[in-house]
Amino acid sequence: MVDRRFSEVDLRGMIANATGLREDDEPGRWVVETSHGSVPWEVIVEPDAVDRLLVVVTAYCVDLP
Repeated sequence: MVDRRFSEVDLRGMIANATGLREDDEPGRWVVETSHGSVPWEVIVEPDAVDRLLVVVTAYCVDLP
């Protein structure tokens, strides 16, 4: 997280303010569409049904064309 300049609090806010959700190409994973600092971001998550957790795999800024 530090190398991408956001904190756990930022990440929680990004997920809480998601604008979209879609299945990822990797089975069992989802893409959370969101923003951070008025820039579009995507957060890849994987639900853990056993422990009832949402595991964050990665988060990245979406390059605009």
